[in-house]
Amino acid sequence: MGGLPLENTSSTISLSKVPKDQKAASTMPDSKPKKKICCACPETKKLRDECIVEHGEPACEKWIEAHRKCLRAEGFKV
Repeated sequence: MGGLPLENTSSTISLSKVPKDQKAASTMPDSKPKKKICCACPETKKLRDECIVEHGEPACEKWIEAHRKCLRAEGFKV
């Protein structure tokens, strides 16, 4: 083993110490939502739901679309 340089093995060791979740995060795109859809965007969900109960769905398109926009920003495909 006398012919192997030590510099190359130290760089290999330092790469193997990176946690698995950091390796996966760096190689995979961030496309999966981090929350359940029921827990995402509570503010817009509350406004949407209150509006629908009080005025009916057709009158609340503004709040429905605001909630959809928020969900899309969280990574959901709605």
